[in-house]
Amino acid sequence: MSSSWTGLARGAVAGAAGTTARGATTYLGGAVRGRAAGPETLRNPWERTGTLSAAGPLAATATGVAIGSAAGVLRAAGLRLPTVIGGPLLGLAAMAAAGGPLTAWRISDPRTWSTTDWVADVVPHLVYGVATHATLVAVSRVAESREPVPPGSPATLLRAAALGAATGSRSTAGVTAIALTSGRDDPGAVAARLGSRAGTVISALAAAGELVADKLPATPSRLALPGLLPRAVLGATSAAAMARRNQYDTTLPALVGLASAGAAAALGVRLRAAAARRFGSDKPGAFAEDAIATLLGWLGARRAGHRAALITAEPLAR
Repeated sequence: MSSSWTGLARGAVAGAAGTTARGATTYLGGAVRGRAAGPETLRNPWERTGTLSAAGPLAATATGVAIGSAAGVLRAAGLRLPTVIGGPLLGLAAMAAAGGPLTAWRISDPRTWSTTDWVADVVPHLVYGVATHATLVAVSRVAESREPVPPGSPATLLRAAALGAATGSRSTAGVTAIALTSGRDDPGAVAARLGSRAGTVISALAAAGELVADKLPATPSRLALPGLLPRAVLGATSAAAMARRNQYDTTLPALVGLASAGAAAALGVRLRAAAARRFGSDKPGAFAEDAIATLLGWLGARRAGHRAALITAEPLAR
């Protein structure tokens, strides 16, 4: 059996486990609330007929297994994220897959959901994502006979914080720095893909575009969810890629990168506002932030000499 088919099978099992956990969480929430399970705005449309009532849970189960299968294939291809990142990402994917068609068909409008509806939908999907990813990791590690990798050194955590801070200032800064300092033969799927010619070009173009877009008046606040969430994910991703490339465990660096990205995003807004009050324009603060983000990205992604030599001389522990 090829690695892709093996990953597909493992992912399907993990997706089934996550779907079970999601269903249990949904019905537990219904029992606690004393009403039928699930968000009110999603529950009623599926209960119009017996056919729809049965189709809803069936579609949810199929979606959960399918997303788990896709995650298994990606893991078999080398994309291995820690559960603290991969779990929420799978949960978001499940939410999008479940809610997207309902929104497109105008069965439900998330803009009309109450806070209770959002909680009733988000929590079970988050449980699904974490359970699916944790199951996939556990099954894959046994099958792959993976050996534990060393935890990140203090220097690695400082570099993770620098990459996260760079990403909090400019969302593409961290991944672009990884792309410019990596090669296709580097350990880790993210660093290797970013370090390819296509990955480097795309990352550089995205970074250049963001430098321009950041200074446009119509650009929304980075502290709004559409701006903050990608920064947090990319901060964690760039920090994890750096750690993986240097043959360290990725979990703690990813968490440091995520937290640092959020903190830097909030601090950057305050500093930009202070600079605008002082100079009468936002531009001086924006250009200063460009320079700081570039410096932090370079400090976080630059190759440690002795460690780089080890990477080229030793195979990645598995």
